[in-house]
Amino acid sequence: MINSPRFRPVLVCAITLCALTIAGCMVGPDYQRPKTNMPATWVGATTQPTTQPTTRTSITTTESVELKEWWKAFRDTTLDSLIQRAIESNLDLQQAELRIRQARAARAIVAGGLWPTVDVSASYRRSRSGGIGSADFYQAGFDASWELDIFGRVRRGVEAADADIVFAIEDRRDVLVTLLSEVALNYMDLRGFQRQIAIAEKNLQTERRSLDLTRRRAAGGFVSGLDVANAEAEVASNESRIPLLEQNVQQVIYSLSVLLGREPAALLNELTVDAPIPNTPPAVPVGLPSELLRRRPDIRRAEAQLHAATARIGVATADLFPRFSLTGSLGTSGSQPKDLVNWDNRFWSIGPSVSWPIFDAGKIRANIGVQTAIQEQSLVGYRSTILIALQDVENALIAYAKEQQHQASLIAAVTANRRALSLATQLYTQGQTNFLDVLLSQRSLLVSEDALVQSERTMATNLIALYKALGGGWEISP
Repeated sequence: MINSPRFRPVLVCAITLCALTIAGCMVGPDYQRPKTNMPATWVGATTQPTTQPTTRTSITTTESVELKEWWKAFRDTTLDSLIQRAIESNLDLQQAELRIRQARAARAIVAGGLWPTVDVSASYRRSRSGGIGSADFYQAGFDASWELDIFGRVRRGVEAADADIVFAIEDRRDVLVTLLSEVALNYMDLRGFQRQIAIAEKNLQTERRSLDLTRRRAAGGFVSGLDVANAEAEVASNESRIPLLEQNVQQVIYSLSVLLGREPAALLNELTVDAPIPNTPPAVPVGLPSELLRRRPDIRRAEAQLHAATARIGVATADLFPRFSLTGSLGTSGSQPKDLVNWDNRFWSIGPSVSWPIFDAGKIRANIGVQTAIQEQSLVGYRSTILIALQDVENALIAYAKEQQHQASLIAAVTANRRALSLATQLYTQGQTNFLDVLLSQRSLLVSEDALVQSERTMATNLIALYKALGGGWEISP
């Protein structure tokens, strides 16, 4: 059958079309990574370690601390445990992983267009014509078709689908980077609020002792009832702060529980035990600005989006060109079911076909314009993402550097206020000053100690923001 003279032109045509498919070009632009001018150095980076009294962290341009698991530099086992559990059970991260699976399945659908399709069909028909008796007709067989991707419409679609997979992978990594930072930030807030409660309770004890002293002196006629009233007001004012701080503690624990994919109260027993704010690590590697292009998953995600948009211009452009297909069928037919197994009743057909849109009122070119505009938007978005990434790092660097200076001044303020309160209490006991001096000293000490704790927490959160801005943690596997 294949060697018959009638079949040879069809065979030659089929071989020719297959060869064109293999060697065919792909219309549309080929993707090239955009050239980006990155700054040579960071404005806020320094290679000199700080010499502040309680701060041991420096910003360096070396890889002295591993960014992959940056949270371990805080040396806090509870934080390590929380982050590990969040990676395993966070629901947002699970959704991102499912989007990767979805993108891979979508790619398989597109890639299926590169292969022939084969259908099995069977039919029965009973007919009657004029006065002639009725007749039965049975038919069964295979139908096959193969659209030859000569101009790369399907291959460009596969290219876009591959870029969509990269987009989904980088999106999952970006969710991971955000998750790691959110867990760490909430943990630092928790320890900061607990530390503020401890300071408020310590100062409350001091104020109660002052109240007792004032009451004794008032009973002895040394001071008026005004001093007693002021002391009572100060105690009550400090007491009023503690419930609000305790509220903040519980709300942060609720947030951490949800980040771990659990009900809000799940971690109350574990995290209500006080612990200090973790110390900052000895060094933070910022690297070079150009390294952000490979570190930040949101930048790589934006690039994948640009790649997919570029490939889809080719998909739209291919519609301007003819589509070539090979179609064929093979089967048997007869007037009785048993005729279907008789090879003498076979039929077959094979041949090429072509379709080419001649007039479509400009829809194809309009679609090319749509895809081109989407690609241009993606390019602008890519450049914007890079600028935002640079800004994130610079913001974190300047915030960290200035917080060091802020903290150094607060340390000096706390030391001076403690000395002032001790002197004021001593002079008040000896009757050499009024209670207002004691009251002002107590308030100043409380304010400065509370501000110092907040500064310690801010120092840690600024470092976490820097790690996030650098894209730290994206390498963690699903």
